[in-house]
Amino acid sequence: MPDSETVMAFDFGEQRIGVAIGETLLGQARALATVAESANDRRFAAIGRLIAEWRPARLVVGLPRHIDDAEHEFAARCERFARQLEGRYRLPVEMADERYSSAIAETRLSGDKRKLKAQLDAAAAAVILQAWFDQHNSIHSPA
Repeated sequence: MPDSETVMAFDFGEQRIGVAIGETLLGQARALATVAESANDRRFAAIGRLIAEWRPARLVVGLPRHIDDAEHEFAARCERFARQLEGRYRLPVEMADERYSSAIAETRLSGDKRKLKAQLDAAAAAVILQAWFDQHNSIHSPA
């Protein structure tokens, strides 16, 4: 892997898709946007614009798991979304554990929860990407 590359992460949901961005060199994720389009073609058009603007080298999609590590019922939809991203944008896509990402994101946001709903999904994507960075850095750092 190069010294630094841009990574874009997604918190996939039926209503909204949270998007986060970060650089591997810095290992820090930040919330970027929330795609709130309901029609698939408009969702992927919005994602395509973000990919064209930020030019990530790889994508990360949150994979829901239960506390006991069993696969969540929604996992198959997230995996399908990951395959669609890979097919449309020809970028490597990795799955990352997203347990507790929304709960962690919610504790970091303050204010009226109704107004913060759109921010919550992007913040959850940032939690997913940060966990991916943390895991990646611990695997690739010298002992």
